[in-house]
Amino acid sequence: MTIRVLLADDQALLRGTFRMLIDSCADLEVVAEAADGAQSVELARVHRPDVVVMDVRMPGTDGLAATETICADPALAGTRVLILTTFENDEHVARALRAGASGFLGKYVTTDDLLAAIRTVAAGDSLLSPGATKALISQFLATPPPGPAAQPSTVPGIADLTNREAEVTRLAADGRSNAEIAAELHLSVLTVRTHVQRAMTKLGARDRAQLVVLAYKSGLAPFGGP
Repeated sequence: MTIRVLLADDQALLRGTFRMLIDSCADLEVVAEAADGAQSVELARVHRPDVVVMDVRMPGTDGLAATETICADPALAGTRVLILTTFENDEHVARALRAGASGFLGKYVTTDDLLAAIRTVAAGDSLLSPGATKALISQFLATPPPGPAAQPSTVPGIADLTNREAEVTRLAADGRSNAEIAAELHLSVLTVRTHVQRAMTKLGARDRAQLVVLAYKSGLAPFGGP
């Protein structure tokens, strides 16, 4: 099955480079290009891509506002957003994470890493590398939402998690990969993957990124880490 990609970046040269790279893969196809956030939302609604590769800084409507709009649109529930950013310097990462972005990637990654990230996000399987996850969670924890902390009962489905599913979810929120969780809990990687998928289903998470957000919103993964 071909993964359909929408490119959103204000630099035409960069979009063209990404298009040639992506279209060179038999399982990937660029269906549209957008020069700003507003256009990316419009084209996403027309083409219903599997993945939007979204630059953060664009004129007019930026990538973060566009991500919020795309992820909040029920008609685009099957579309995932891969943010292009730099983890260390971008203070808006937490906002993108809460908005529903499914993956985050440094803009000057290798071509292999970009292609792997698109496939990973399309599968809804992870937050890319464990290192990237930890950087994102660090940003998320540095800017907690205003008001009192959420209680577990405020997130539908949180009480339905088994003890093992809750444990696996907490470790995923700490940035552990499935392999690392499996080693720590003395489980197989397949069993960990099953627990993650069941937790996502019970909490209504579209992917692992949203599962992490819900873990923190619910209080299951406390601010400050496990």
